Amino acid sequence: MRSPIPAIHALGLAALFALPAAHAEERVQVLTSFSILADMVKNVGGEHVEVSALVGPDSDAHMYSPRPTDARALAEADLVIFNGMQFEGWMERLVAASDYAGPLVVTTEGVEAPANADPQDHGHHDEHGEHDHADHDEHGHDKHDHEEHDHADHDAHDHDAHDHGDQDPHAWQDLAAGEHYVTNIREGLIEADPDNADAYRANARRYLNEIEALDDEIRTLIGEIPAATSVITGHASFGHFAHAYGLRFLSLQGLSTSAEPSAADMADLIEVIRSQDVRALFHENMTGPALIEQLAEETGLPVAGTLYADALASEGEASTWLGMMRHNAHTLHDALAEPGHKDHDHDHDH
Repeated sequence: MRSPIPAIHALGLAALFALPAAHAEERVQVLTSFSILADMVKNVGGEHVEVSALVGPDSDAHMYSPRPTDARALAEADLVIFNGMQFEGWMERLVAASDYAGPLVVTTEGVEAPANADPQDHGHHDEHGEHDHADHDEHGHDKHDHEEHDHADHDAHDHDAHDHGDQDPHAWQDLAAGEHYVTNIREGLIEADPDNADAYRANARRYLNEIEALDDEIRTLIGEIPAATSVITGHASFGHFAHAYGLRFLSLQGLSTSAEPSAADMADLIEVIRSQDVRALFHENMTGPALIEQLAEETGLPVAGTLYADALASEGEASTWLGMMRHNAHTLHDALAEPGHKDHDHDHDH
């Protein structure tokens, strides 16, 4: 009788030789500065990437202090992605201090940020009809297929980690601006891994379609909120949302969660609340609840829910960027919309 051992050996050798083929493609190691960008990269990169974020869900990038291990993580990455616009001033210093020499993606490249003359009052904009997806052609991007992208050198600015200057860096709060994020990420992945360029383009195209569909949904929801309504949040992170969708946002703090409002600031805000159409207050996942609770106690207004601004939730609907945006829109709508109301001031041309 023939021994089964050679057959077993042959089977083992075949499996051994098949192993490298199964793992022939190493996934691109992508390091992002914070959780929202990590989710975007997962959607564009798909199975070809392994993504990590220096600042994870439910964590504050404003207050983050890099650790020595972060420089090592950068040095080992194939691609590094961050927001820019001074959102994470520590990131540029970290890159400079590391041995990282690969491609860098600044996701806000091509985004025009509305300046914050008064970071506590983003105001209501009446010119939103001109703010649509077609506007991105001004930056050389097509609405659905942004195949050509010029990676301009990003000027390094050594700003304090908590100082955003006079611009609101929270551009992901406008889904149309978020399209720039996606195309910039796509081009960075193609630069780091050109062999899978077609997959990155297909994933980005699908993702852009999802973004535009949600943008339409949000415009419908916010359109049912009277234009005169003001929204109170923890810090001034909704300027892009205000500009895109037509709501007035007031905040207890400026652009950074590290700033604390003075007693005079609180008194002024209470006066504004009493003189304007403010009907609800909102917690923000990156600011403590104490100030909003104090404001609720002094004004008698309800706290209508939590809005997500600078970080994803660890679980639930707000654990993805698009889920976070949908959650915010529905939370605002449920608290502030009037049945049967359709405010044409919120309408935006597509």
